[in-house]
Amino acid sequence: MEEGPMNPNEPKNENKDEKNARKGFVKMKTFPFVMLLFGCIFATALVTALVMSVGGDKQVKVAIPERKEFTKLYDVYDEIQKKYFKKVDTDKMMEGAITGMVGSLGDPYSSFMTKKEAEDFDSTISSSFSGIGVEIQEKDSYITVVSPIKNSPAEAAGLRPNDKIVEVDGKSIKGISSTEATTKIRGKKGTSVTLTISRPGTDKPFDVKIMRDEIPIETVYSEMGADKIATVQITTFSEKTYSELEKALKDLDAKGMKGLVIDLRGNPGGLLDQAVDIASLFLPDGKVIVQEQTRDGAKQTIKADSSAHDGYKVKVPVTMLIDEGSASASEILAAAARESGGIKLVGAKSFGKGTVQTAAPLSDGSLLKLTVAKWLTPDGEWIHEKGIKPDVAVALPAYATMAVPNSSKVYKEGNFGDDVKTIETMLSALKYNVGKVDGLFDTNTTAAVKAFQTASKLKVDGIMTGATTEALITAIKKELQANDPQAKKAVELVKQQLK
Repeated sequence: MEEGPMNPNEPKNENKDEKNARKGFVKMKTFPFVMLLFGCIFATALVTALVMSVGGDKQVKVAIPERKEFTKLYDVYDEIQKKYFKKVDTDKMMEGAITGMVGSLGDPYSSFMTKKEAEDFDSTISSSFSGIGVEIQEKDSYITVVSPIKNSPAEAAGLRPNDKIVEVDGKSIKGISSTEATTKIRGKKGTSVTLTISRPGTDKPFDVKIMRDEIPIETVYSEMGADKIATVQITTFSEKTYSELEKALKDLDAKGMKGLVIDLRGNPGGLLDQAVDIASLFLPDGKVIVQEQTRDGAKQTIKADSSAHDGYKVKVPVTMLIDEGSASASEILAAAARESGGIKLVGAKSFGKGTVQTAAPLSDGSLLKLTVAKWLTPDGEWIHEKGIKPDVAVALPAYATMAVPNSSKVYKEGNFGDDVKTIETMLSALKYNVGKVDGLFDTNTTAAVKAFQTASKLKVDGIMTGATTEALITAIKKELQANDPQAKKAVELVKQQLK
């Protein structure tokens, strides 16, 4: 082979082998090299064979720390899989184990939801759903009403905060979770469900038949009084509540609003961030809205900050309405308004939910809803299971909390019982003379029913059923709206601040 010109920097007497060695190369004859290669291959194969023979069919595993607390769970799982007399649904069995694990916490606000239940849960805070429209929780082994949703079938049927739902369609639901109860109560629009209700102050449980319907998630309702005192009702805290409220307030400002009543009655809560943003409308920036405390005692303070939006603030005098159906985020807003904003609260003691939950999606679409902290008012009070007492306590009239008469039942002269007493109370509130309110459907009651039927342009027969009962319920609701003592007191306090 012809060589190229010599590099002038190389030593003249250095041969090619020496030059290759200096550059890092080693020259080896062909036969020894091939034998060395075969030797390496043989040694590798021998080592592999030895490992396989020692381990049999064992595979090398990554070391995972042993979780001894799961040993019992694995043992039970294996026993069921091996010996149970029927084929088991593994997914269902695991979901049951997780449900039991979460249930052992004894916390009504922590729950495991299947994929379907998680989808239903998400719909209640983001769009609309089909059902009766009621917020419930498990409390002392009973499913308890927190609050019916405004303009829902549950509200129309007269469900009230603290009602206990003891049966659904004749079957007891005592001891089940709120998630399971929701599944039983919900259903397709146009179908009905019968709830057996135990209400504080009533002698015995009663049935309420409710027709399911589409439940829209509209959360803000506003109106302006002739005196330019506006009332804005917030029914829940969902994804768009802040934007709905800000728009309503700006519209009221444009109409010359002089004072404002925020109605949180019957509001079961919802998203914490919405409550924080809304509180910032009423408080100076930097004022404490709420404190979150984890199990190690660490606290995080959340303060009013309007910079996240456009800096809009409510500048007119404000009062807020609360009642036993005001819970969670409603209580956060009410407590912040009073303790950091000096805003008066009117009505009845609130529900008392002082914990914070997160919803963690799992890999298969299921959901773990878990209580992660307690929340404290700006002054450091934990209102859990105690509620917030209003500055001015005002009770609603007796008929507002009574069980609504069932329009499918017939009540006539000679009947006696709680339903008759409710009918008498309602007729009396509408200024019809029923004589003594004693639960006896007597001649005075018959005369009062006939007078009501005449005024309502209904068939006059003195019998309370069907259209007559429905007309009575509608009339009593209008009466309460027109003569709501709590709302009147709230407006009165606003006017006092204007003087």
